[in-house]
Amino acid sequence: MNFWFQVQCSLVVLTFGTLVSVRAQSVANTVQTLSLADAKQFAFERNWTLLAAKSSVDAATAQLIIAKEFPNPVASLSTYKIGEQTAGTALGNGIWERNYDSYVAVSQFFEIAGKRHNRQLAAKEGVLGAKARFFDAKRLLDQGVTKAYVAALLAGENARNLGESAGYMRHEASIAEAQHQAGDLSEVDMKTIEVNAEQFEAQARTAAAAAVQARIAVEVLMGAPKPSGNWAATDKLETLVNQIPPGEASNPTTKAERPDVFAAETDLRAAEANLKLQKAERIPDPTIFVGAEHNPPGGGPVEDTINIGVSFPLPLWNQNGGNIKAAKAAADQSRIALEQLRAQAVADLATAEAEYDEAHQRWLRYRDQTAPKSAKVRAAMEFKYEKGAATLVDLLNAEQTDNTVRLAFAQAMNDAASAAADLTAARLTLSERELNWESWK
Repeated sequence: MNFWFQVQCSLVVLTFGTLVSVRAQSVANTVQTLSLADAKQFAFERNWTLLAAKSSVDAATAQLIIAKEFPNPVASLSTYKIGEQTAGTALGNGIWERNYDSYVAVSQFFEIAGKRHNRQLAAKEGVLGAKARFFDAKRLLDQGVTKAYVAALLAGENARNLGESAGYMRHEASIAEAQHQAGDLSEVDMKTIEVNAEQFEAQARTAAAAAVQARIAVEVLMGAPKPSGNWAATDKLETLVNQIPPGEASNPTTKAERPDVFAAETDLRAAEANLKLQKAERIPDPTIFVGAEHNPPGGGPVEDTINIGVSFPLPLWNQNGGNIKAAKAAADQSRIALEQLRAQAVADLATAEAEYDEAHQRWLRYRDQTAPKSAKVRAAMEFKYEKGAATLVDLLNAEQTDNTVRLAFAQAMNDAASAAADLTAARLTLSERELNWESWK
């Protein structure tokens, strides 16, 4: 909506209140302007939900780093038979010459049967899923900001239309007062016109308050720390409603899905990798150790030995059955969730296309047919009433009908622009190639 036109309409509605008009003029001088593109940019930079989704990518990347890290070796040092009376040997009675049994060893844990691979695979899918959810949060935020911005435009348009209706009725009220003083109009008819004008003015004030609330809703999505609604839109409903969303792009060489569907696919692949991991856990993992033993004898040469060994748990009582069953259930749930989301994505697209077609056609009918006819009827009825060729009831009916049509016209523009946002969101897809660090950071 054009801001200056809105302020002028407000001044027309409140022309009988000089103080209010001056205040509105002073506020207009301090109001900031905001376009839809700027609102989206601010939201992408500061929206709390989107920032949380970005931090989830960092957390998933950290889990991938953990999965890639190799377990550290374990060093151990032991000394036995300390404190014996005959600790000294022929070599001497120093710490190294005594017949203490000293042992040093290094052990290393190894994962076998593909456990490490499956754990890393699940972590990689987790990173892809987190990035896909970031894109989905951005998709929904884009949709939400657009619809909130359009709703703010509608609220401002309603306030303007009601202000115009109030202005028309105030004009008729001034004429009616002159006719009443001349004895050509009854006092009842004059008061009736004034009452209708006051009703339109009250509705205009309510619509203006709703417009402030709608602008605050946009600021909340933008992540504004102190939302106040003190801004004016630079875009118009007439402009946004003409931005027909492009058709769904198709590339047979690239598999693309809606971001939330893609995230569900990564969840399934991660769950399947975890199921393989839990099945592999039934195979014991060995710990290989290498050690050296120093044990000076009571007589004779020193006997130092090197030891090599391996240890592993015996899978006698625990076959990891519980974890395997839980992993299988998680994989089944992920598969069901994926199929449900795929069906939901198809349904959302079909619904969005149907809603956009209906809303767009309705807006065109109001723009090209209904609204121009209603304006002509209202203007003709005002002229006839002023010339005495129409009754007061005819005038009020024409004015009320035209007011209803103009509000419905604005609602049709809002519905078409909002449906276009829904359709754009339903059509947005991405491929795995697009899920790289630079594309979302």
